[in-house]
Amino acid sequence: MLLPFIGAMMIRLIYLTTRKKFHPPVSVPQEPCVIGFWHGDLLMQPFVYRNWRKKGKIAVMISDHFDGELLTKTMRYFGLETVRGSTRKGAARALLQAIKKVREGYDLGLTPDGPKGPRFSVSEGIIAIAQKTDSPIILQNCVPQKYWQLGSWDRFVIPKPFCRIDFYCSEAFKVTGMQMEEAKQLIHDKLMNKSII
Repeated sequence: MLLPFIGAMMIRLIYLTTRKKFHPPVSVPQEPCVIGFWHGDLLMQPFVYRNWRKKGKIAVMISDHFDGELLTKTMRYFGLETVRGSTRKGAARALLQAIKKVREGYDLGLTPDGPKGPRFSVSEGIIAIAQKTDSPIILQNCVPQKYWQLGSWDRFVIPKPFCRIDFYCSEAFKVTGMQMEEAKQLIHDKLMNKSII
């Protein structure tokens, strides 16, 4: 299948032609982290991660839908493993696989509002995984100066070549012991602040 290869090459081309400013965490935990980012900002996330975790192992939670299969094959070109499933389809299996990956030493990336939204909502998955593994959470944002935006539910963002992109990461924080709604609100508020610190 050529689509994943072409997609990976286009993502790399966009990245290589942009001006980049990284705002990494001041302190990076040695232990595995749960990494969250909005579904609409997914395109450049592998580059954000590799900036602050040079040699880390990471698995990304991808839905079982057809577009998830394309995304899984595309992510392999960036050295990312995947966990298939979501909070809607195959939820229990996906959560168990995700927790297993974290306990094996992998960082875990996921979109709190994926795979089908609503946009900017926070599902319980990211909190359940972080709490079950007592792992810190790091949130990532990509803010391009110029971009195309699709008409999809997540308003998917594609940075334009030759623009500037700011890549932001939050400091690591834990939600262990927090009530679900309190933790969801915390993650939502941090991700909505584009320059999360």
